[in-house]
Amino acid sequence: MNLPANSTSRLLKHPNGQTTHVVVDDYTDPWTEPETILIQGGFARHSGFWYHWIPSLARHYRVVRRDTRGHGKSSAPGPEDDYAYTLDTILEEIVDTLQQLNLCKVHFIGESTSGMLGEAFAARFASRLHSLTIISSPTHLPAAALELFSFGYPTWPEACRQLGSRGWGERLARVPGTLSASDPEYEVWWLDQIAISSGEGLAGYAEFLSSFDGRPFLAQISVPMLILAPARSAATSLEEQLEIARQVKDSKLVVIHGRGHEIYGDKAGDCLAAVSEFLLEVELRSSLDVN
Repeated sequence: MNLPANSTSRLLKHPNGQTTHVVVDDYTDPWTEPETILIQGGFARHSGFWYHWIPSLARHYRVVRRDTRGHGKSSAPGPEDDYAYTLDTILEEIVDTLQQLNLCKVHFIGESTSGMLGEAFAARFASRLHSLTIISSPTHLPAAALELFSFGYPTWPEACRQLGSRGWGERLARVPGTLSASDPEYEVWWLDQIAISSGEGLAGYAEFLSSFDGRPFLAQISVPMLILAPARSAATSLEEQLEIARQVKDSKLVVIHGRGHEIYGDKAGDCLAAVSEFLLEVELRSSLDVN
């Protein structure tokens, strides 16, 4: 991936030996000290999927795009690594990412399953967050979703291993309400990006997600929270999104009328407008609290 001058790519090594790839975009005025936004995409989506958000966000914020474990250029643990795919491990890697980048606090934007992770992070590490934004994020993956993602294989992880990342993405793209693509050339690009991750990398993370449940963390979230709810997602219903808003006291819900689940893509303008307004509200509230 060719990066412009104000964007840098870094590979961070964690104490457990795994590496995390991040892209840092900063087009803010050089004499200012901007707040930072950390973006993490959903399953099979890495930092490159967020290219179209950068011109808007990086002019006012430092933006860190993070590849999830097993995704993009982040390392994918193999059986020989004895890697613990647990919530504690995943969250500790996020904390270590912030520490290595010398970031005390960030605005966390988690899309789809990374929003679930953001809920747990906000509950356990509230002091590290200015705010939390979730986009098309279910609270958990019920049996029907796991069966859908398995595409006829015994399990979702096995489907990733057998089909490979591109093959799994091709199957997903055929499911209505998932890939929000109206341009066939976009779908070609989308599949090429999915294929950057290995099938084994996706399988390992799918095993973690298969049993992860964000619902117990909702009532513990105390940071300002924005919920961008898709109107036509195959992975989460509006009722589920409304229930998240009911359980998180300091939350704001905005319905985005996209084609399917990936509203960050086909309705980026609507999402960015809602995020920008929310971040300004958080900044105003913070300044009032200080005064």
